Amino acid sequence: MRKFTLEYWKDDDWFVGKLKEVPGVFSQGETLEDLEENVKDAYRLMMEDDTVILPHIHAPVYQKEIGLDILSELTSFANW
Repeated sequence: MRKFTLEYWKDDDWFVGKLKEVPGVFSQGETLEDLEENVKDAYRLMMEDDTVILPHIHAPVYQKEIGLDILSELTSFANW
């Protein structure tokens, strides 16, 4: 059995969480136990998808700071 880290927080009365090691696997539940089951289901459904990036889970993650002119991006989006 593979182990993952469940990162979770409270949003009003809901537990919301994600799998730290698998980007894109999020879920919620009324209880922490519900969240755990729901996030497991979300992971299983993602693994059924042909486009899953499972081999990349162990790939190194890099960060790069980039500049973005927000005003021109928003203007371009508004004119879209």
